[in-house]
Amino acid sequence: MSTPRGFRDRRDESLLGLVGELPELVKNLIVAEITAAKTWAARTGKDAGIVGLWFVLALFFLFWTLPAIGAFTVIGLSSWMAPWLAALILVVLGLLLVVITAFLGFLRVRRMKNRENPAKALSTDARIVKEVADEF
Repeated sequence: MSTPRGFRDRRDESLLGLVGELPELVKNLIVAEITAAKTWAARTGKDAGIVGLWFVLALFFLFWTLPAIGAFTVIGLSSWMAPWLAALILVVLGLLLVVITAFLGFLRVRRMKNRENPAKALSTDARIVKEVADEF
């Protein structure tokens, strides 16, 4: 008898019938764990690449902000009004872009760290199987 989700009702099967299905169930578990590990590695690799891109972008904006800081200092010391105000606006804009891109990279790192590791899932599955085996 099948349920709507495709699972069979195993109440009427014998012990030998259930033991006979054990190799297939173990094989399915191993295949599912390998698939989960591949998916985790692909997502983590993609996120690591995006994190690298955000940090490179932050460094790019920082690289172009440093000359603006120098121009601000020189112009600010030589003239007290409009030229240094323009340089200050440029510096603030550059630093704002640095902070935004670094923050986006940090958020991606946090998201990547919170993802479930397949090794943890495998150890949990092994612990569950061991507990069930200890009951019999």
